[in-house]
Amino acid sequence: MSSGLLRYRSSSSSLLGEVCEDFLSIRASSPENETMFARFLVSDLREETQDSPSGGAATTSGQSSPHFPPLQPPPPPSAQEVKEQQSRGFTFAPQMIFHPQQQERQMLSHSSMESSFRVFMGSLTMEVAQLKHRNFGSSSNLIKHDLAYRLYRMPEAYDKEGGVNQERRFAAAMLRYRDPGAVDKMDPFAEQEEWENYQSGKANLKYGSKDKKQASADYQYVFEDGVDFIKESIMDGVNYEDEMPSENPDDSIAKTVLHKLQEERKTLPIYPYREQLLQAVQDHQVLVIVGETGSGKTTQIPQYLHEAGYTKRGQGFGHASTPTAACILASNAALVLGRKALEWRLLEMNIECQLFLVGCTQPRRVAAMSVAARVSQEMGVKLGHEVGYSIRFEDCTSEKTIMKYMTDGMLLREFLSEPDLASYSVIMVDEAHERTLSTDILFGLVKDISRFRKDLKLLISSATLDAEKFSDYFDSAPIFKIPGRRYPVEIHFTTAPEADYIDAAIVTVLQIHVTQPPGDILVFLTGQEEIETIDEILKHRTRGLGTKIAELIICPIYANLPTELQAKIFEPTPEGARKVVLATNIAETSLTIDGIKYVVDPGFCKIKSFNPRTGMESLLVNPISKASAMQRAGRSGRTGPGKCFRLYTAYNFQNDLDDNAVPEIQRTNLANVVLTLKSLGINDLVNFDFMDPPPSEALLKALEQLYALNALNSRGELTKTGRRMAEFPLDPMLSKMIVASEKYKCSEEVISISSMLSVGNSIFYRPKDKQVHADNARMNFHTGNVGDHIALLNVYNSWKETNYSTQWCYENYIQVRSMKRARDIRDQLEGLLERVEIEPTSNLSDLDAVKKAITSGFFHHSAKLQKTGAYKTVKNPQTVYIHPSSGLAEASFSFITIFCCVLPRWVIYHELVLTTKEYMRQVTELKPEWLIEIAPHFYQLKDVEDAAATKKLPRGKGRAAE
Repeated sequence: MSSGLLRYRSSSSSLLGEVCEDFLSIRASSPENETMFARFLVSDLREETQDSPSGGAATTSGQSSPHFPPLQPPPPPSAQEVKEQQSRGFTFAPQMIFHPQQQERQMLSHSSMESSFRVFMGSLTMEVAQLKHRNFGSSSNLIKHDLAYRLYRMPEAYDKEGGVNQERRFAAAMLRYRDPGAVDKMDPFAEQEEWENYQSGKANLKYGSKDKKQASADYQYVFEDGVDFIKESIMDGVNYEDEMPSENPDDSIAKTVLHKLQEERKTLPIYPYREQLLQAVQDHQVLVIVGETGSGKTTQIPQYLHEAGYTKRGQGFGHASTPTAACILASNAALVLGRKALEWRLLEMNIECQLFLVGCTQPRRVAAMSVAARVSQEMGVKLGHEVGYSIRFEDCTSEKTIMKYMTDGMLLREFLSEPDLASYSVIMVDEAHERTLSTDILFGLVKDISRFRKDLKLLISSATLDAEKFSDYFDSAPIFKIPGRRYPVEIHFTTAPEADYIDAAIVTVLQIHVTQPPGDILVFLTGQEEIETIDEILKHRTRGLGTKIAELIICPIYANLPTELQAKIFEPTPEGARKVVLATNIAETSLTIDGIKYVVDPGFCKIKSFNPRTGMESLLVNPISKASAMQRAGRSGRTGPGKCFRLYTAYNFQNDLDDNAVPEIQRTNLANVVLTLKSLGINDLVNFDFMDPPPSEALLKALEQLYALNALNSRGELTKTGRRMAEFPLDPMLSKMIVASEKYKCSEEVISISSMLSVGNSIFYRPKDKQVHADNARMNFHTGNVGDHIALLNVYNSWKETNYSTQWCYENYIQVRSMKRARDIRDQLEGLLERVEIEPTSNLSDLDAVKKAITSGFFHHSAKLQKTGAYKTVKNPQTVYIHPSSGLAEASFSFITIFCCVLPRWVIYHELVLTTKEYMRQVTELKPEWLIEIAPHFYQLKDVEDAAATKKLPRGKGRAAE
């Protein structure tokens, strides 16, 4: 008991309230404790005499206190006193008041407790005396004042008077917490107000880096599942920018954009080797150039050749004393007059001079367009005049064009009209390490031309170190190496393999954002689905962190993304923020994004491969090659020192990755290649000089397909139909469909369908947050189960009826860029109809005629419905399914619709794709008798007969007859 009482030594006015609370606990423990404690407490409460401060000195054990004389039985309290004490929360046991003998026994049993309790109450007396001077007066007033804060009081009644007092009713809700120790403070509510301000500050989300830098917390963000990296090597670079003299800000403002571009050209690694390169080009007809990413070979070499006079040939022009000076004067005149006009002017002056083109091929459309735009800015000319580009179904050139960037497929098409490329003086095959299908065909053709055209200069440009293979192919051509990278790049590998590269990429991006200095991030992914997934997860995580980290701007880029969203990757990053570009391998070559300093390389990409036995294309995720890994790392060293974080180990890089990717010619359909080579007069395809010969099985499959399409005769020669098909820059099946439309009088509809199919799968836009609305809008064009081909025709015709409205595209979740491209393709196909002497006709009311024309090109892509709801191809039988993006796919997920025969029995498809299953894309219903009518040489009657209808049960006695 003594130890429990000594706990009450305190220096605050709330001491007595705590003593009272402890009395309740003592009472519950035993009646004896209750009696002894209540006697002393009541005697103190009854004391009303004024005490001097000196009288409250602490007493030792065995001494008496003036406030606490030796124990005497107190007089019994009156009824008024009992009632008053009970109103304060105290209850007195009857035996304490009415049984003196029991009191004496309790005093004797607790005599040892009295001395310690006297010590405690003595110290308490001194504290009470000190507090009496603070306007409390007596001890009872002090206790009342303390109990007002320490004890709970029931709220006053608000409905006694027959009505409800609303102010009293809600008074409890308006009460605020008062700090009992804030008597000397000016504001007793300061603690609560501070807490309220802190909570309201957390509720207001503040973001944006343009206003000011946010004060960071005094702790560091910790990742639970961080990715550990180890720096393996550094790709050295040469930063010529450090050698340039610094300039004042006023001088830089006064300079024009053209002057800045000219000074930036001098900082590229290729600039010091300009004269050596031009000398090597002059000395050798074929030159292999090896320059790492960012060296400037794509943009600078064509300009060097133009400045050196390779865009014209001749002597005696103007007042020039040397052929070189004459060439330069002719070049300047060409910029003003145009190539054809200058040639006529020179002919009138009896000066022999002819202007030539410098052609540069690129493996991708986006690369050709962006590089041409950059070069036109550096030369200070308008795009499409002196510098232009040519891609499939888009020609941005003119008579003034002397430098032409194009896709390798477009240069391949120019061989049809100009087999010797007489208008070109220099052909530069850029990004040769990509080894696309058209690039490999170009190698064989330009190699043959260079042997009889000695004035043609041929440059093979590559960013990888396998230049010896190119040199050996082109008769041991010399190799010109451009050493050094513009900026050094640190290569980091993971310490252990990552199980999920998508999750590892997300964590790595956040780690870079939190721990690394400012600089944008480029993440390489395999496709649109992964990009959208990481985009959503990154936004969710950064939104949860709020202002604890800097602003993170996420910019995706892939083929199906609208143009206005693609342009965001080129916008400058605001101060204090960081940009993350989520891209496919489109950003791997010839696409420079300013500010990229960090590259995250998961080590995977999607590769399209073709199986000639089944006729199926597969788009599967495969590991990249070492050459691609080096290309990706080079993206971070274009505009400054960078770092590359590879989500695989150094052991995987050295042992598991191939040196180079498999050439596309060995894993694609060769039907279009064979048709192009046949139209060029190359009949001996087996002995054609391929750098890497394609599989013989794929070559035979392509010949069989062209023979079935009536493009080749039995001797393998090109037929009249084949020559008409070769004029269209399309797949042979689409070309045959257009040629067959002349017979069914529906060429207008067929070229519309062909243009929509040529765009690819980027017609419909399906945002993640509005998938249901997008699907409903798409299904509106499939009303009546007309099929995907007719649905694409409905889309184009509806867009045409709205006068090519952009708003209509937004409302129907259709990409405007894809529709405009389809319109451009259709316009060029309409011009080619006149070239092959096909009259434009329309027969929209007869959809069967349109379907027959489609069947004429895709008759060997037919499939028949099975009992399981799947389809089986007629030729080379295999089980296939309708692609989920098809309008007919809605019925393939319900067994009720299968047995109700909602699914068509026979279908024709555009292509087979292997993703998670074997899917048919762009499916349309057909009648089986059309196959016999259109392709009797390919199908027999037994192929199209319904086996279930013709099969009969065997005759004989059954068990029931026995």
